[in-house]
Amino acid sequence: MYGVIKKDCLAVTSAAITITCQKVAVVTGGNKGIGYAIVKGLCEKFGGVVYLTSRDVSRGEAAVANLKELGYKPEFHQLEINDQSSITKLKNHLSQKHGGFDLLINNAAIAFKNDATEPFAEQAEKTLAVNYFSTLRVCEILFPILKNNARVVNLSSSLGHLSRIPSADLRKKLNDPQLTVSKLNKLMEQFVQDAKNNRWQEAGWGNSTYVVSKVGVSALTKVQQRDLDNEKPNRNISVNSVHPGYVDTGMSNHKSPWTIEQGARAPLFLALEALNLKGAYVWSDATVVQWDSDKAPA
Repeated sequence: MYGVIKKDCLAVTSAAITITCQKVAVVTGGNKGIGYAIVKGLCEKFGGVVYLTSRDVSRGEAAVANLKELGYKPEFHQLEINDQSSITKLKNHLSQKHGGFDLLINNAAIAFKNDATEPFAEQAEKTLAVNYFSTLRVCEILFPILKNNARVVNLSSSLGHLSRIPSADLRKKLNDPQLTVSKLNKLMEQFVQDAKNNRWQEAGWGNSTYVVSKVGVSALTKVQQRDLDNEKPNRNISVNSVHPGYVDTGMSNHKSPWTIEQGARAPLFLALEALNLKGAYVWSDATVVQWDSDKAPA
């Protein structure tokens, strides 16, 4: 599937620019954890150029060097998803060298520890800034150069299931078929404001900034798919979100028995194997889960 050259692929070479027909994949936050395992899996099966990106150049280059020692050939590009200029530099690189790209895996994210001492309002603002708003920023800048039949995989979580939000009214708003990016942004901003006003629990958000950020990502996925489906001309782009599993990473305090390779399985399924899935919420066993059901799977 990914080894076939599309008819609309360009092959242009000049003194200033070279565009090839190779398939191109980009993984954000790829220098460690699940992101690193996803890059490794793509190097094995994608059949094209795989970009490992990270905000820290030295760590990213070290990760690429490790993979090359294993016989893989990923490329590195710096990417700080909180920095619009950094995302724009990546966009320009992908446009000039490849004429666009075919696969985006939004993996980069943060999580405060359970014993974090930072005030809840600070945790809310920083977590939403990275996990939701910066992921959205990456999409808004890079989506225009996605090629026909491209795929986008947004890393969500089991905590990104809609049932994790206690308020029925908030759940209804987040699951509104007419929800737009603008309206969703306002809901995420409202959570941050409620946190600053010390009324997040009263408002029905629950007590986890990570939950709200990942529910936001899951909801965003559905909105993005609707918007892409309405594109004219239609590029047949799919956007899905995925719970990778409870994986042994720094984000889980290394308390899980799952390896990073196991955590990469469902994201890689969406990237390489899933057929006709659009706007879905996929569980760690690569099955589609009803995002708005009363309870998430165990």
